[in-house]
Amino acid sequence: MSNALDLFEDFDDIAELAEGLDDPSPGARIMAVMELADNADPAAIPYLARAISDDDAGVRKQAAQALTDFDGAETAAALVLALDDSDTAVVEAAAVSLTELKDPSAGDAILPHLDTTDDVKLTALLAGIKELRRPEAMGPAIAALKHASPDVRVQAVGVIGWLQDETSLPALRDAAKDADVKVRRTALSALGFSKSEHAEATLVNGLTDPEWLAREAAAETLAKTGGAQCVPALRSVLGDDYWQVRLKAVRSLGKLGATEAAMEIAPMMDVPVPNLRKECAAALGELAVPETASFLEKYADDSDPDVRKNVRWALDKLAA
Repeated sequence: MSNALDLFEDFDDIAELAEGLDDPSPGARIMAVMELADNADPAAIPYLARAISDDDAGVRKQAAQALTDFDGAETAAALVLALDDSDTAVVEAAAVSLTELKDPSAGDAILPHLDTTDDVKLTALLAGIKELRRPEAMGPAIAALKHASPDVRVQAVGVIGWLQDETSLPALRDAAKDADVKVRRTALSALGFSKSEHAEATLVNGLTDPEWLAREAAAETLAKTGGAQCVPALRSVLGDDYWQVRLKAVRSLGKLGATEAAMEIAPMMDVPVPNLRKECAAALGELAVPETASFLEKYADDSDPDVRKNVRWALDKLAA
């Protein structure tokens, strides 16, 4: 009986806090929104959704921010409404909150709006539905790959990648050739779910991309496909002009157990970049090729603690 009474008390508390939303002062209404959010009770969602239509932009922004802590279709519907707000700050707050949605039912409020041509709104909607993994979003996401805005195309690739559907490979392979490097990078990362030789071929091609950000993504993702061309392709970029690309290639070769690359990685311990030395040491430990011990021993007392840690771990692996 006491539990039932507690529930009614909680409801009364929320209703009492919500009375502040009718205060003539915008400052008082903002405080009411904050208190409703702090309560963390789903019963506050309808009141916060109402505040999304407040006359004051400050109240609307606070409500959009407050909805970050809630989930579900009702929350999503309020945030979608806020994307049409005339105030940029409100739209930005709603866009951020949409990315925090985790309940697949929230997609019910987003899906009907994925046909919008507004780039800001569509970017936010795609970002919001991505982690919900709603299969119905696949068609609109593929259509959005033709949108003029690179931001829209990046988010569309994200939606497609999270769905991990092999039928989407042609779309992702096309996106890996997009004019915008952010889109290409995202597409190359998204291909990591597939073991298809077509995905692998696209990633291998990505290692020759003119932009290092795309090459870095391809080098990292190849470790997930594990195909026959992965190791030779990764070895080919161990001399890349950008250490970030070399780092991801070294990491992937270690994960793939590419012992044939060990003596190419070992001399890279001499690079002046601590992050790369650390990664080389870790890879050499994974590969455990005895001939690399002398390269590791030189850095047992490296000035960087992370390098020292990995070197000693690698030497223990070799000793074992």
